[in-house]
Amino acid sequence: MARLAARQLLPFYVFSQEESVSVKIRLKKFGAKKRPYYRIVVLDSRQPRDGKTIDELGIYHPVEAEGKQLRINEEKARSWLAKGAQPSDTVRSLLNKQNIRLA
Repeated sequence: MARLAARQLLPFYVFSQEESVSVKIRLKKFGAKKRPYYRIVVLDSRQPRDGKTIDELGIYHPVEAEGKQLRINEEKARSWLAKGAQPSDTVRSLLNKQNIRLA
């Protein structure tokens, strides 16, 4: 019983090793019709695309000019990758554009 009570106090992504939750780095969609922009976010893999996020790493604005399309906090991105977060295919290609390689 004590373990159950302690578990209820922790955030949903901080459990013991045997109860670890898969964390993904993916895009969260914002913007108007035919004018999308995306936030690059870290979230639990069980959350929907636009669900509750753990952390925000940057933005991707595909409609902008080439130099202004992508802004990523490199320090946060490397930190989450080191912790084992798995990027989606699209986010992986965006990270590669910024020379942020998977360790």
